[in-house]
Amino acid sequence: MILWLTTFAVSVASALLPFLPMEAYILGAGAASAGVPTAISLGVAAGLGATVGKIVWYEAARRGVDSKWAQKKLSSPKVKAGYEKWVARMQGRPWYSAALMFIAASVGIPPLLVMAAVGGLLKMPMWVFIPTVFLGRTVRFTALFLGVDFAIH
Repeated sequence: MILWLTTFAVSVASALLPFLPMEAYILGAGAASAGVPTAISLGVAAGLGATVGKIVWYEAARRGVDSKWAQKKLSSPKVKAGYEKWVARMQGRPWYSAALMFIAASVGIPPLLVMAAVGGLLKMPMWVFIPTVFLGRTVRFTALFLGVDFAIH
C-alpha cells in the first residue's frame, strides 16, 4: 500500500513539474515491485496521479483564457486565428478531442502537459478530458511497469 500511495504522489508531482520524469521513478519502483498484478496496480496509481496533476494544468488554462493578459494576446490577429481554428476543430467533436488527448497521454507526442493546457484553453469537456487522460496514462505507465518487471524477472 505504501508503494501504491508513493507512486500516486510521485505521479501527481511529475504531472505538475515537467522536470520530474515519472519514467525514472518507474525504473526504481518497478524493480522493487514483484509480479504482474503489482505492476498493473502501480500503473493505475501512476495513471490516477498523472490525471490529477494534469487537471490542475487544464483548469489553470481554462480559467486563464479569460484573463486580461490572455485577452490581450488573443487580440493579435495571428494568435486569434490560430485559437479560433483549434476551437472550431475541437468543439462538437469529442471523439477528435479524445483521440488527440489519448495519443498525447499514452505516447507523449504531443507532450501531455501542452495538450492539457490546450484542452483547458479550448474548454474541452471534462467528461472527455479526465477519462481519456486517465486511460492513456494508465496504459503507458502500466506498460512501463510491466516492462521493468519482465526485464528483471
